[in-house]
Amino acid sequence: MLKRFAPLVPLALATVLFGCATTGPTTPSQPQRPVSEQSVQAKPSTSSVFTEEELASEEDLNTFSSSKPYQMPVLADSILERGMSLIGTRYQFGGTSAKSGFDCSGFIGYLFREEAGMNLPRSTREMINVNAPKVARNKLKPGDLLFFSTNGRGRVSHAGIYLGDNQFIHSSSRRSGGVRIDSLGDRYWSKTFIEAKRALAMAPSTTLSRN
Repeated sequence: MLKRFAPLVPLALATVLFGCATTGPTTPSQPQRPVSEQSVQAKPSTSSVFTEEELASEEDLNTFSSSKPYQMPVLADSILERGMSLIGTRYQFGGTSAKSGFDCSGFIGYLFREEAGMNLPRSTREMINVNAPKVARNKLKPGDLLFFSTNGRGRVSHAGIYLGDNQFIHSSSRRSGGVRIDSLGDRYWSKTFIEAKRALAMAPSTTLSRN
């Protein structure tokens, strides 16, 4: 559905408590990788209908959102198109707007608030614990939230939004260009990937009436 985003592969991102402070090696052929970020422990959400140990099946996902006229492709397109228009927006630790710049969680929160009417938690630690279905990597759909541990400790320290075609968009460091796109198939991101959640399943039905 979002194959039109495929040509924009070359780029990178990172997310933490109040943002994604990223410093990492940069090579001529690769964008900078976020290495050092404020670490936060990813803990299972006690209120979620899905445990951290189980992945949601397609039936589970349908049941989860059956109480509202949920149409993920509509919201995902809106969120991702807005995100694509912000490529190149500068990175700002703690930033939550296009004017001030974004950190990784600020970027995600901005898009979901503006385009889906959703107020996501401000930090990656809280964002990873939202009461939403946990999705297997091979079942990702555009709009799903991706979480990474870029500090090598197994703790969530970065996040992005899945675009489709194994790509995701995020806000990285200042040196690596702020808002950009990267490939989940890249060895670095594949190794640091923790999990994905379908936060759009929690979208308020009033948002859909606008689309």
